[in-house]
Amino acid sequence: MGKCVFGVDVGGTTVKIGLFGVDGVRTEVWEIPTRTGNNGNDILPDVAESIMGKMDQLKIKASDVAGVGVGAPGPVDIKGIVHNAVNLGWGTMNISSTLGGLLGGIKVEAGNDANVAALGEQWKGGGQGFSDMIMVTLGTGVGGGIIVDGNLVAGATGAGGEIGHMHIEDHETEKCNCGRVGCFEQYASATGVVRIARKVLASKDDDSSLRDEKTITSRVIFAAAAAGDKLADEIVHRYGYYLGKGLAVIATIVNPEIIVLGGGVSKAGSVLIDLLKPSFEQYVFPGAKDTGFALATLGNDAGMYGAAKLVL
Repeated sequence: MGKCVFGVDVGGTTVKIGLFGVDGVRTEVWEIPTRTGNNGNDILPDVAESIMGKMDQLKIKASDVAGVGVGAPGPVDIKGIVHNAVNLGWGTMNISSTLGGLLGGIKVEAGNDANVAALGEQWKGGGQGFSDMIMVTLGTGVGGGIIVDGNLVAGATGAGGEIGHMHIEDHETEKCNCGRVGCFEQYASATGVVRIARKVLASKDDDSSLRDEKTITSRVIFAAAAAGDKLADEIVHRYGYYLGKGLAVIATIVNPEIIVLGGGVSKAGSVLIDLLKPSFEQYVFPGAKDTGFALATLGNDAGMYGAAKLVL
């Protein structure tokens, strides 16, 4: 076969690995368990063994591999050094040189998983065709990836794009997972919309289908709002206010062509864009008011695609 690349997305439970042509066409995808015991020391050897096994199976020579890209949780700087990936048990480690050595010298590049997912969406997803883009992942937390002039913004220590922890609310008293209060993530994540829902339901006596739900999730809230539940509608509008306000701050600083929304909350669809636009337009600098919005299209595969793109 011709030149190829491997894209590796290291998660807390599984590692997803994809084999791609240099044109971005994916030909193989598989998963292996993430062995986080033993301070995560088995993760990269497992990845190397799996990749070499696939190369043997498909008779791929090392000279045919343009490189291996890796996305991992935690701050990863431009040298491929991860700084304290607590979910994996890693302290400070050079992913690029460690995995490259295990693979016999094949080129390895590494980046933060959210940043790498942004690169994937820019390459083959919702941000395709744009060189200045922000990817926002609205899941349990809020992840971000910033691309300027086609290049990822990793920052001095790999913490570039940590938009979930910018301060957005002065009157918050509950702590964010980072230990601070008033973070964007506390309002704009899937967990955030549930927090908003609980506060609204506790402060009002109005009837709502949400009161009958054993487990309130972002999907349940958006479905109730779409079905005409007035309290649910108030909740999603309040959520949209915070989401738009936070994105306005980011757009004012970065001035992207487009903001791509991914993660579980983005499954609400285009209504999410409608909800955030009023506050976005209220707070954004006029020079960035024409920022476009799109929904991510690669889903959980964005990390693999972006990791592959790291080495091209």
